Amino acid sequence: PEEERVRLLRGTGIPEAVEKDLANIHLEYSSIVLPFMESHPAIFDPKLHTLELYKQLVAFVMAYSFQEPLEEEDEDEKGPNPPMMVPVADILNHVANHNANLEYSPQCLRMVTTRPVSKGQEIFNTYGQMANWQLLHMYGFAEPYPGNTNDTADIQMVTVRNAALQRAKSEAQQQLVAEQWDFLCQLEMVGDEGAFVLGWDEVLTEEELSTTLKVLCMSEEEFKEYKEHNGWEEDSEEEENSTLSNEALSRLKPPCKNLLYDSVLLTLESYGSDLAAEQDLLNNKEAYEKLSRREQQALHVRYGQKRILHQLLELVQ
Repeated sequence: PEEERVRLLRGTGIPEAVEKDLANIHLEYSSIVLPFMESHPAIFDPKLHTLELYKQLVAFVMAYSFQEPLEEEDEDEKGPNPPMMVPVADILNHVANHNANLEYSPQCLRMVTTRPVSKGQEIFNTYGQMANWQLLHMYGFAEPYPGNTNDTADIQMVTVRNAALQRAKSEAQQQLVAEQWDFLCQLEMVGDEGAFVLGWDEVLTEEELSTTLKVLCMSEEEFKEYKEHNGWEEDSEEEENSTLSNEALSRLKPPCKNLLYDSVLLTLESYGSDLAAEQDLLNNKEAYEKLSRREQQALHVRYGQKRILHQLLELVQ
């Protein structure tokens, strides 16, 4: 239910992803499925084959189907591959530290172990490098902390803009931030619905974040010169290695660090729950076991994201 999604998952990105899914499913049902059923009344009955049933079927296919990975050039030509339902292959669970891999061949689908498996040990597939919020959104579960080495946390791009506007002390400085943001939009570095993605060891959207921090921290003169070069500049030694690893984050210039720090604080405010309280809950076995399964899964998502964000706070403090 929406109330539960908002209460348990606020700040995680899942409620927004679910809203998009529901809007797409509604559109698909009304514009494609319903007209198709109405043209075949001998087979379908919209009173039985309802939108609610369609939602369940979509969720089932999303959670259990396989899609053969395409080479990038093939994907551009053909679009994404249609999903396939493969009985038996879909019974394997996922963990980041998996011990089996799926292999595609023209004749068959093979599940191949990647290391020795002992008698009685579970065989785990991988559904891809997925953060806990993606696992919960797509499959209905999350890996308990610290198991998911692929976990990520997002800082919404507009949050960085808002943090820059908060730091602006005059109307002229606020106007400069607005111009810098518009220019970043033109460079396609940012967008009103985009997010900067943080992993445990590095920023996954490194070019977008480093460019955004640099531009939003420029003086009026620096920005004017940067614009004249259309966003291009000669690489300095510092920027040759653009990977925003944790070590590189700790070496950012003070204005960039301050802007990132404020952005993380604003992001943490969006959750409406406290890291320390959640850590206590995870450490208290009796209290944790009293939670419903949904509450437990949501807790793992929130806690992992906040740990990544708090780690970033320490790096840029």
